[in-house]
Amino acid sequence: MDIGLLANIFNFILFLVQIYYYGMIVYFVMSWIPNARENKFGQFLSKLYEPFLEQFRKVIPPIGMIDISSIVAIVVLVLFRSGLASIFNLILTKLM
Repeated sequence: MDIGLLANIFNFILFLVQIYYYGMIVYFVMSWIPNARENKFGQFLSKLYEPFLEQFRKVIPPIGMIDISSIVAIVVLVLFRSGLASIFNLILTKLM
């Protein structure tokens, strides 16, 4: 397999993870706007992000009225992207 093609595939995967991250930020901001999650766009984002967030909510209970599981989820997503980028760079350097 061509290394350039593999690098493009890896960059595309990292791009998708980054898009998912930005969508999650939008989803969080929508929670501060009344009735924003009830429209079609909010329901679409809910279908994308609630399964991911639910895993953290099972483990981390809310503290009063603050749901810190969302913060932990976003930190995990950032760390996942960083780790994935490191793994991809390692693979590409070994192939060169």
